[in-house]
Amino acid sequence: MPADPIHDGLPCMLMRGGTSKGAFFLAEDVPADPEVRDELMLRIMGSPDPTQIDGIGGAHPLTSKVAVVSASTEPDVDLDYLFLQVAVDAPQVSDRQTCGNLLAAVGPFALERGLISASGDRATVRIRLVNTGDVATASFAVCDGRPDYDGDAQIDGVPGTACPIDLRVAGSGPLLPTGNAADTVAGHRVTLVDNGMPVVLMDAVDFGVAGTESPAELEENAALRAEVEKVRRATGPLFGLGDVTGQSVPKMFLLSPPRGEGAITTRAFIPHRVHTAIGVLMAASVAAGIRIPGAVGADLARLGEGRDTVLEHPAGAFTARVEVGQDAEGVWRAASTSLRTARQLFDGRVFARPHL
Repeated sequence: MPADPIHDGLPCMLMRGGTSKGAFFLAEDVPADPEVRDELMLRIMGSPDPTQIDGIGGAHPLTSKVAVVSASTEPDVDLDYLFLQVAVDAPQVSDRQTCGNLLAAVGPFALERGLISASGDRATVRIRLVNTGDVATASFAVCDGRPDYDGDAQIDGVPGTACPIDLRVAGSGPLLPTGNAADTVAGHRVTLVDNGMPVVLMDAVDFGVAGTESPAELEENAALRAEVEKVRRATGPLFGLGDVTGQSVPKMFLLSPPRGEGAITTRAFIPHRVHTAIGVLMAASVAAGIRIPGAVGADLARLGEGRDTVLEHPAGAFTARVEVGQDAEGVWRAASTSLRTARQLFDGRVFARPHL
């Protein structure tokens, strides 16, 4: 990396991946020491500050994200993708989760940077999600050896259309971390699910809301936020995550019956703000969880016979294709497929603020 990231800057590409936006770096361009790296990312994004006015963060968790990408040394894997969630108004950087939305942009970024090559009209890339150990397969269109960002795919939460990117993720662990379809935690019946993202499924009625409120309305409900956070902290050890007080996982989902043509209505605390749409791996976990008999949300959901599960969210709907079943030992496992889009926003050098 440059000797002076304040004056020389770092090579950086800003990309939209799904309904998120983040700063993408090659691993060789950022410090190898996690503490030094994280402190640098805070200065680059402009945290801690609710406006992130002195950095490139967008003053929201969905736009205060970082992807660090490198060629993988793992067999049958092309790329390693490390995700960092940079807190907006606190000096915190978390690597305890991954991000399925930014995952959509990892393949195009790697092609732009020359980590991979593509000679035909389509690229298929195997990506190791460093945060979780899962492996994803991404497939996207290529034109003259570069990503083709144009196309007719539309996803709710993003204006216009773009080239479709197909993502398939197979979880490496059991779908139900506690082995139970439902548990009682902090006085509430909940279901813990991990299909690439640790989530907690909760019945909105049990928390005194309809589950159709806007993100702003839910965030303004201080009593609700406190109760959801109490449950979140109590589930941390059950996931094997320990004390999650300062972490961005698990994600907390209020579920209610579908209002449109979907399977279920969702509102996601991520964990302190409410998602304006839904994350890719969050959707994969919710879609898998509500297919398990006895799980929270299973009795609220309207499921078809196919694998597609349409999740209604504040900005529209998201379709997650999940395969759910029990192995020979009776353990529930799942894999998911989803469609996302991504786009390169700018490429250049980013300059860190001198100090926090």
